[in-house]
Amino acid sequence: MSDALLSDYFPVLVFIAIAGVMAVFMIAASWIIGRQKPDPEKDSAYECGFEAFEDARIKFDVRFYLVAILFIIFDLEVAFLFPWAANLGALGLFGFWSMMIFLAVLTIGFVYEWKKGALEWE
Repeated sequence: MSDALLSDYFPVLVFIAIAGVMAVFMIAASWIIGRQKPDPEKDSAYECGFEAFEDARIKFDVRFYLVAILFIIFDLEVAFLFPWAANLGALGLFGFWSMMIFLAVLTIGFVYEWKKGALEWE
């Protein structure tokens, strides 16, 4: 039993070993070949699109949050649409109307953000 199990999983172990060696090789090659002298611009801190100049607890513009919500809306839509479209024939009418409800909820979220002015960046 253990010999059969080992022979079944041996290709997987070989694949993991090759992937590990390739990962170490690529990291080492980039370290050896790459330029290791970053300029001050590259070392500067950035997170929200502006330089950190005050306390970390300062208020920031809510538009960053609204853009993040827009990204989530469209990201979820695309992530669910591709598998749904690939299996639409097997899902039938129930799968079709379930996706229409999902898209309607996402559309309501999009219209809400549009009405709030999230798409207008001043």
